[in-house]
Amino acid sequence: MSKSHAEKKTNAIREVEASGLPCIVRYFECPEALSGTEVAHLLELDPDKVFKTLVTQGKTGQHYVFMIPVECELDLKKAAQACGEKSIAMIKSKELLPLTGYIHGGCSPIGMNKAFDTYIDETAQLYDTITFSGGRLGCQLEMAPSDLFQLINASFADLTLI
Repeated sequence: MSKSHAEKKTNAIREVEASGLPCIVRYFECPEALSGTEVAHLLELDPDKVFKTLVTQGKTGQHYVFMIPVECELDLKKAAQACGEKSIAMIKSKELLPLTGYIHGGCSPIGMNKAFDTYIDETAQLYDTITFSGGRLGCQLEMAPSDLFQLINASFADLTLI
């Protein structure tokens, strides 16, 4: 890793490094938030293997994190069922930074201000590795779903609209 990239380490990267789990870190120029599909195309990755991180709030007030492929849409009913809530809703963009420590377009499931129950779409298990935000714009992490599952104590579930 070059010195300039070493200075750009995020909480997510530090946690992965501390875990000793294998991970590929990809940096790229990204002056503004891109859609996950745009990131997949920019990095020449299969969009089915690139996951976005979504933060929600349940009817009980609890927050939950969901990871789904970038070209998919979160099924709020399936998500609520997965976490045992009557209903859930996406949090407002302005709530993301104070809640997670990350900004829109750079939200990683690893290294948030607080550990939240996290659910990864079951399709992740079809791949040797998946890619997701490294905790800042222009940074993506690639690792085995089983390693991510272990690191953040996640659950796999059917989460997307058909």
